[in-house]
Amino acid sequence: MSTPLYQLKAEFFKTLGHPVRIRVLELLSVREHAVAEMLPEVGVEAASLSQQLAVLRKANLVVTRREGSNVFYSLTHPQIAELLRVARGILSGVLEGQAELLADLKAGRHA
Repeated sequence: MSTPLYQLKAEFFKTLGHPVRIRVLELLSVREHAVAEMLPEVGVEAASLSQQLAVLRKANLVVTRREGSNVFYSLTHPQIAELLRVARGILSGVLEGQAELLADLKAGRHA
């Protein structure tokens, strides 16, 4: 019996459910990066970054390419970058709604 699609989607979103993994995917949405380039951008120890990259590799969201002693990462699918853009748009809308509610509360206009 195959796994239902909704369960696979839940696993996919669980994989995205870590701030370091999201930041890595955002960086890779722009271009491929070497691990050393990502470290200062992500702000975690090398071991932690390596662990999160392994999760992304296992989920087939990123691929690697070796050049000398450098390992470069890139997205497996450009749709990952699009998904992050859509999420940003949704969050912007949610935050705008909360800002309006806060403004109403501060102005004394509440239901």
